[in-house]
Amino acid sequence: MNIQTIALGDFETNCYILRGSANETDCLLIDPGFEPEPLLDYLQKNRLTPRWILLTHGHSDHIAGIAAVQKAFGEIPIGIGAKDADMLTSAMRNLSFMMGRNVELPAADKLYQAGDVVGMSEINLKVLATPGHTPGGISFYSETDSVVFTGDALFAESVGRTDFPGGDGDTLLESIRRELLTLPEATKVYPGHGPATTIGREKRLNPFFAGRGGY
Repeated sequence: MNIQTIALGDFETNCYILRGSANETDCLLIDPGFEPEPLLDYLQKNRLTPRWILLTHGHSDHIAGIAAVQKAFGEIPIGIGAKDADMLTSAMRNLSFMMGRNVELPAADKLYQAGDVVGMSEINLKVLATPGHTPGGISFYSETDSVVFTGDALFAESVGRTDFPGGDGDTLLESIRRELLTLPEATKVYPGHGPATTIGREKRLNPFFAGRGGY
């Protein structure tokens, strides 16, 4: 799998561009956020065509670039965790109203459940349920490529906030222990913000788990 990372907007949300190989022009996008111009420039300069937009959750800093991507490339289908579906269409639920941005989008084309598989070309991503930051937060895991895209569930040496509406700290920590920290330690973690890490590193160094009875 070929993975490119572009941090977008003031929140520096990691948007991921996935291709089966560096030679392919079709791609999947994960979490296109605010101020998507660098993403659009990269896609156009490299003659890439998005075929799906995958969302780890429904907060505005992970969805705000969808309208611009669809304006540039057409009505690309969108997939999101089922319990976050209403966040796409509501500026209040996706929290954009707090910034005066009012991000409101069409309903998703696909509502993901745990165990679903997202595929294109040589890419196969299994949907993992990782709620707690939001009720319907999900991660995308490729066993073949040993990578997982965790959105705002798990970060390098941290975890996502749970003080927004719908957040729950106990749920988040339990979902990370159950779905993420049980993955092979060499699995590379691509989070919603900040640098990449590995499952093994987080088991050893993440203060929410290391030294607290393990995972």
